[in-house]
Amino acid sequence: MRLLSALLIVLSQAVAAPPAELRAARDRQDRPALEKAIAALAAQSEKKPADAEAQYVLALAQSYLAEICLELRLRNEARAAAEKGIQAAEKATQLKPQQAEYHRILGTLCGQVIPANVLAGLKYGKCAMESVNKALQLDAKSSMGWLSKGVGNYYLPPSFGGGVDLAIKDMEKAISLDPKSSDAYVWLGTALRKKNLNAEARKALEKALELNPQRIWAKQLLEKTPQ
Repeated sequence: MRLLSALLIVLSQAVAAPPAELRAARDRQDRPALEKAIAALAAQSEKKPADAEAQYVLALAQSYLAEICLELRLRNEARAAAEKGIQAAEKATQLKPQQAEYHRILGTLCGQVIPANVLAGLKYGKCAMESVNKALQLDAKSSMGWLSKGVGNYYLPPSFGGGVDLAIKDMEKAISLDPKSSDAYVWLGTALRKKNLNAEARKALEKALELNPQRIWAKQLLEKTPQ
């Protein structure tokens, strides 16, 4: 009950940082808590269809759920969560098209669909790229915007204009804008691991855990990274 009460209070507040309770559930890979929260947020957003913030918070929760599922290699479940989130994110961007964060979360959700269905890459890849680019056009100093761009480049092959080297630059840009972004350090460590730069990857992952000791995924990645 305390979790749901906190989430409902968040719905009436302006966009600043991701709701703490949603993020905490993501960090500990707590699917039941997020699913319960999503049910309450979906009911709230239906009551307020013209409330862009309500739509955004629902989209954010769905993105966190998709993120957990991808970490657990549950790709079909991730796709289902992301597709539901896309509906809410599209509503948010339509209601407030000048809000950069709404476009960022839409791009993130589109990207989260692709691992479960590579054939959907053309449709959702375009959505992911265009939405994140739009977010950065509206707010070039958004650390989360650059991180989302980096994650996109991490998965996008070099032949299509992406690649791990571009991803690392984007993630470093995200860190320069927000040195306390544990998420940016987690993804930087992931990208460095892909290049077999294990010592540098461990430093990035250790920094991520220093900033956010509750992030289970960062702990798992660090354990898998050779000394």
